Amino acid sequence: MKNCNDQVAGFERVEVRMSDDDRADIYSKAKANRKRLKSGLERNGSPKSIGSRTQGSYAMRTMIQNDRGDYDVDDGIYFTRDSLKNEQGEEKSASDARKMVCAALQDERFADQPDVRNNCVRVYYKNEGYHVDVPVYRENRTTNPFTGTETKSYEIAAGDKWRTSDPLANTTWFKDENKNKSPDATANGNDGQFVRLVRLVKAFARSRYGWSSKITSGFAISKLVSDHFVQSDRREDYAFRQTMKNISARLAWNDSIRHPVLDENIAESGDDKTKFLKEKIDENLKHLDVLDKLDCTHDEAMKAWDSLFFTDWFSKQPDPSKKSQVEKASGPAVIKQGETRYAKERRHA
Repeated sequence: MKNCNDQVAGFERVEVRMSDDDRADIYSKAKANRKRLKSGLERNGSPKSIGSRTQGSYAMRTMIQNDRGDYDVDDGIYFTRDSLKNEQGEEKSASDARKMVCAALQDERFADQPDVRNNCVRVYYKNEGYHVDVPVYRENRTTNPFTGTETKSYEIAAGDKWRTSDPLANTTWFKDENKNKSPDATANGNDGQFVRLVRLVKAFARSRYGWSSKITSGFAISKLVSDHFVQSDRREDYAFRQTMKNISARLAWNDSIRHPVLDENIAESGDDKTKFLKEKIDENLKHLDVLDKLDCTHDEAMKAWDSLFFTDWFSKQPDPSKKSQVEKASGPAVIKQGETRYAKERRHA
């Protein structure tokens, strides 16, 4: 396979991952939203929360850039179970809990007011190009009568039910996977080849307009990459391609996706969104077949990667074999991270 490691690694750095500055900007908005929520709960005489926590792709550091400005941040709010009961001991329904949080987030400064969704309350920041989803959780505490040990568990207000969920455990699982699988994992689990491949597969899954609503979730993709990850110390391109092949092969005989923490499936067998992912992998991964030619040229390789990711970024990368003698003597070129698309959108908003 033709070595395109530098180009694929550069694409992930420049065009896919979100920069630290962009992440900081998004987090600052999430914190401001927390203050609004805390104040609103107090204003409405609603129960006091026991805290908030960012989760999902933000916490796992798998958020990716998006040309269409469709960014979302999950920032869950937590309550004790007892605080969500009335004086008669009746528990607040999942639907009413979301409505309570939505009422607390109302602010006349919003062009579009927050609204209640099936699994969260959504707060819109259209000028900045993203939204904040606020899932509502209740904390359960049980004490072992023999040992006196207290155990905590969590439920999310999803639809008309309280459903077992543990987003913090999801994040822990993901970071542990990165540490265990990545040859270059950082101590805090924030980067490594596993994380980068998840970003690249997500970038592929979001690369075409109209795919997002039809394709499986980012968390499902993370689990598939975890189950079928191919590690390669110096070949990001090889690791990505082989992992994608493995995912397709697995989905051919079993397209259900098991949750890594809970005793349930993320996606059941026959799920249309999982089928769509496999179809698109199979349709587009064949673009890379040209890389197996012994005489594959740089231009052919770059065109293939462009076709896979539906971009023109690769074709703009110089052919390393045509560098001048001075450049060769100075060592391999390093593709530097430029200004991300999100930063440009935010600056011109």
